[in-house]
Amino acid sequence: MALSPSEDTLQRVAQMKRYVEERMNNKVKEAQEREKRRTQLEENLNEIVIDDDKKEQVMIRHLQREKELLRQSRKRFTVDDFDTIAIIGRGAFGEVRVVRRNDSTSKEVYAMKSMRKKDMINKHQVAHIRAERDLLAAADNTWLVKLHFSFQDDEYLYLVMEYCPGGDLMTVLMREDILSESHTRFYMSELAIAIWSVHELGFAHRDLKPDNVLVDVHGHVQLSDFGLAKPIKTASDDFITEYQRNNANSNPRGGPVSPSEPPVSRSSYKENRRRLMYSTVGTPDYIAPEVFAQKGYGLECDWWSLGVIMYECLVGYPPFYAEHPMETCRKIVRYPETLKIPPEAGLTWAAKDCIFRLICGARRRLDFDGIKIHSFFQSCNWGDLRATEPPFSLNLEGDDDHQHFDIFDEEEHKIGETNKSSKKTSSSHFIDFTFTRRPQQVKPSLEALFDLEKKNAQN
Repeated sequence: MALSPSEDTLQRVAQMKRYVEERMNNKVKEAQEREKRRTQLEENLNEIVIDDDKKEQVMIRHLQREKELLRQSRKRFTVDDFDTIAIIGRGAFGEVRVVRRNDSTSKEVYAMKSMRKKDMINKHQVAHIRAERDLLAAADNTWLVKLHFSFQDDEYLYLVMEYCPGGDLMTVLMREDILSESHTRFYMSELAIAIWSVHELGFAHRDLKPDNVLVDVHGHVQLSDFGLAKPIKTASDDFITEYQRNNANSNPRGGPVSPSEPPVSRSSYKENRRRLMYSTVGTPDYIAPEVFAQKGYGLECDWWSLGVIMYECLVGYPPFYAEHPMETCRKIVRYPETLKIPPEAGLTWAAKDCIFRLICGARRRLDFDGIKIHSFFQSCNWGDLRATEPPFSLNLEGDDDHQHFDIFDEEEHKIGETNKSSKKTSSSHFIDFTFTRRPQQVKPSLEALFDLEKKNAQN
């Protein structure tokens, strides 16, 4: 009697099939694009008066550039291709380093996120890291952190991303305590367009909080950490956080609730919040009530989170603050009773109205189009938000400056080093994890010819 393959085997076969098909489709597409650029350049050359020798020189330069780009795209990276400058984050599943590429002439600086495979598998995080990798690979957007490379070795997975030296919004809030309405408007408008960019890719972010809102080299916002991102059509009841799992028998609607009181010390609250970021528990403060219901939800959950972050910027603590996570959950689920804006915050009508229209029922909640026309954002240049001057100067001392981050010491077992006491982790869970962002394509133009003419004139 023939044995039927297990469900796990069938899933891995299907995964390998998708991987091979994707690789082949990409190779065919790249070959077609190269041929199209070559043909267009030939047509451009035939339209101008130029001798055959110069035409040949232009084509040779073009083909050399294409060959170099192809070589770059085929490179397989390892951790040895990067030198560590500083460790700026460490959590339950790995760490984040500022690194400099050591095998190129430009010596680019990146943020490298490393995650131990064994932990990812044991903690059921494989689907999350795959979602993050897939969304980052698909994204090429000024509002989202760009993934440049992903690779793996026997023990670790690596995501090499754009480095944002300005820290994150939580760092800004810890330093400033409370932001003015104009400064809040700057960050919330840019965060709104970043959220919309994620939605345009077909995903709900589902983990929006100040820690995931990074500040780039120019002082503008870039959204990061897409480990809980989910395709829009399937965002449903799989969002199980650690505190929900540990309190499965608790009723978030049970027990008395009252409007949030400010923490005894806002600075100590923010320090505790920062520690939560590096744990597996996290914080429920920014999660929409429909997510806790686990009955299905849509993109609206991200706009709720925007409202909570906006409240925290203006008031100094989140609207459903409590000492214990389950108490926070109860306050969120019963938000009509618990959402209050303290009079001493001195907010304008427009700011309060915007908060109440974001932290509300999913059907009434503002979306991106509603946010753009709300009176709180009426002064925003939505056509070019990056033309607005950032509220704070970063005063960076170099492309690898890391003054806006907490720094961690190197552990005894460094990434990239083989741990003889540990067993090799199977890579079958991460078959299609490797990614290299394709270099900027050669433009099918006469740029090479003009460069050649300029060079000849100089000689």
